[in-house]
Amino acid sequence: MANQLQNETSPYLKQHMHNPVHWMPWGEEALTKAKQENKLIIISIGYSACHWCHVMERESFENEAIAQTMNKFYVSIKIDREERPDIDQIYMIAVQLMTKSGGWPLNVICLPDGRPIYGGTYFKAQDWQNILLQIAQMWEETPQIALDYAEKLTAGIQQAERLPIAEIPEQYSLTDLKSVVLPWKELFDYREGGYRRSPKFPLPNNWTFLLRYATLTKDQEILAHVHFTLEQIANGGIYDHIGGGFCRYSVDEKWHVPHFEKMLYDNGQLISLYSEAYQRSPNQNYKNTVQETINWVIREMRAPNGGFYSALDADSEGVEGKFYTFDSEEFDLLGDDAEIARNYFNITKEGNWEEEKTNIPFISNKNKHLIVEAGFSQEEWNTYIAEIKTKLLQYRASRIRPGLDTKQLTSWNALLLKGLIDAYRTFNDPLYLSTALGIADFIVQECTIADALLHQPEDNNRKIAGFLDDYAFTIEAYIALYEATFDESWLYKAKALANRAIDLFYEVDTATFYYTPNDGEELIARKSEIMDNVIPGSASSIVRQLYKLGILFDDENFTAIADQVFANVFPHIASYGSAYSNWAIQLLELHFGTNEIALTGPQANQWRKELEQNLYVPNKIILGGTNSTLPLLVNKQEFDSKAYLCRNKTCSLPQLSIAQLIELINKNEA
Repeated sequence: MANQLQNETSPYLKQHMHNPVHWMPWGEEALTKAKQENKLIIISIGYSACHWCHVMERESFENEAIAQTMNKFYVSIKIDREERPDIDQIYMIAVQLMTKSGGWPLNVICLPDGRPIYGGTYFKAQDWQNILLQIAQMWEETPQIALDYAEKLTAGIQQAERLPIAEIPEQYSLTDLKSVVLPWKELFDYREGGYRRSPKFPLPNNWTFLLRYATLTKDQEILAHVHFTLEQIANGGIYDHIGGGFCRYSVDEKWHVPHFEKMLYDNGQLISLYSEAYQRSPNQNYKNTVQETINWVIREMRAPNGGFYSALDADSEGVEGKFYTFDSEEFDLLGDDAEIARNYFNITKEGNWEEEKTNIPFISNKNKHLIVEAGFSQEEWNTYIAEIKTKLLQYRASRIRPGLDTKQLTSWNALLLKGLIDAYRTFNDPLYLSTALGIADFIVQECTIADALLHQPEDNNRKIAGFLDDYAFTIEAYIALYEATFDESWLYKAKALANRAIDLFYEVDTATFYYTPNDGEELIARKSEIMDNVIPGSASSIVRQLYKLGILFDDENFTAIADQVFANVFPHIASYGSAYSNWAIQLLELHFGTNEIALTGPQANQWRKELEQNLYVPNKIILGGTNSTLPLLVNKQEFDSKAYLCRNKTCSLPQLSIAQLIELINKNEA
C-alpha cells in the first residue's frame, strides 16, 4: 500500500511513497492530526540526489519494525528541502544548535505544535529505533521536560542571525577589505588548491570575490591561487570529463573523488565563474569547461518548456557513482587510442578509487607531457581529445542512468540563466543567449503570477510563493540579460520584482530582509538568511541587486535600503570571509566604486562585445542602446556611436571608440 506521498509531484517525496512508514506531506492535515492525537512529529528532510538520504531510507524507513514504531507513536512528515527551503532552514538551525553540525538527511523530532526537541542527520537503523522509543517514553511519562527544552530551543532559533541596526560608515576602506582577506588566506591549500580541508566544495562565490579582489588590488599571490584552484577543480574527478558538468563536492582534499550528484545551482554558478576567469586570463581549459558544462546541461537537464530540472542523483542501480566510473578494459573501445586515453585520464587496471578496478577519470599535471610526446599541437590535441570524449560519452549513454529530479526551481533556473549570460558575454556564442532567453521565458510564463514570483511552477498539489532567493537571483539574471542585449524590458521587470521584494520581505523597523514573505505560512520562526554558503545568501543577493538598480534608475530608495542592510552585516564579514563572500564582493564595489559604462548609438551592441572580449572590468555595469528611458542614457541619444565612463554621478567626455574607452578605464585604474 502506498502512503500519502503517492499524490506528490516531488521526485524525492515519491521515492518514499511505498515505505511502510505512514508518511504525510507537510500541510494542515498532518499538523492537525499531531495536535488532535497529541503525538510527537517526525520531520524528515532530504532531497532526491542525496546519497545518505537513500541509505537511511533503505536501512530505516523500509524496516517494518522501525516503521511500526514511527506509525504508533509519531506523525511522520517527509519534506523535500528544495521544495520547502524555508522549513528546512528553521530545522537545520535547530539541529546545528543541538549538535553543532548539520546536513542531510535531516531528521527532527518535534512537539505536536512543531517546536523541535531532538534532531540529527543520518542515524543507523538500531540507533534510530532506540531514539524513537526513548523519546516516545519521555513524552508519555515526563512531557514537561520536552516542553521546557522546546521553549528554550525555539527562542534560540528565533534569535539566530538577528543583527542590530548599525551606523552607516562614511566610507569603506582598503583596510576593511584586507581585514577580511588576510585571515582568509590562512585557509588556502597551496598544494591541492582551494582550502585545507576535506570534503571540498567548489564555493564559486568565494573564488569570484577573490578573483575580483586580486584584480582590483593587484595581488598576484591571491590571483595565482585562484587560477590554480580553478585548474585543480576543472582537472579533478569532481568534474565529469566525459560528459561535462560538476558534481556537488569532492570527498577528498585532491578534488579526485566526487560525491557524484550533479546540481543545477552549482553548475550555473561555475559557468559564471569560469567565464569570468577566462576574461581575466584566457585559458583554453576554462573555455572547454564552460562549453562542455553548457552542452551537458542542455543535453540532460533541459525541459520542453525551456526551464531546467534540478539535479541528477549520485546513485544508479543502487551504487554511488556507477554511471560515471570505468574499468580499464572499457577503454578498449577506443582501439589504437585506448592507451593514450587511459594515461590522460589516469585509468589503471587496479583502479584509482577505493572500489577494486574502478576508475574516476581525472587529469593531472604529469599528463601534459603526453601531448608533446604524441606530437600534437594544442589545437590538434583539443580536437583529438574531444573525439575520444564523444566516443566514451556514446558508450556511457547505454548505461542505466542516475535518477533525475524533475523539479524546476525559479532560483536555480535564474542562477543558470545568469551563468549562460556570463558565458555569452565572454564567448559570444548565440546558443548561450538563446538558451538563457528560453529560461527567462519559462520564468515569466510558468513562475510568475501578476508581479509576484512562484518558487516553482504551480501543480495540482500546491502553489508555493517565491522566497527571497527566487526574487534576488531572478532580478540578478534579468539585469544581466539587459546588459547583454540592451533590451530594457528585462530591466523594468527586475525593478518591478525589486519593489515587490521590498514589500514582501523587508521589515523597516529592523532593517532586515526575511527569507519568507510577510503573507506566507506562519512557521515557528521567521528567519533572515545572512550568511553565504554554496549558494550566495538571499539577503546579500538582494542587497547587491538593489545597489545595481539604484545606479541604473538613479533610485535613492533602493540605495538607502541596501546601505542600511549592508552596514548591519559589515561588522561580521571579517570574522569569516568565506561565509560572507557575496557581502565581500559588495564591499569591493563600495570601496573601489562602480564603472558605469554607457554605450550609445547604432554600434552599442557591437561595442559591448568588443569591450568585454578585450578588457576584464570586475566592477562594472554596462548600459546601452538608442531611445533609452534610463537616467544615465536619456540625454546621450546620439546618432553616432559614443562611449561614456561614469562614476559617482559624473561622466567622462564622449569616447569615440572602444579603444579610447579602454585607455580611459586603464588610466583610472592605474
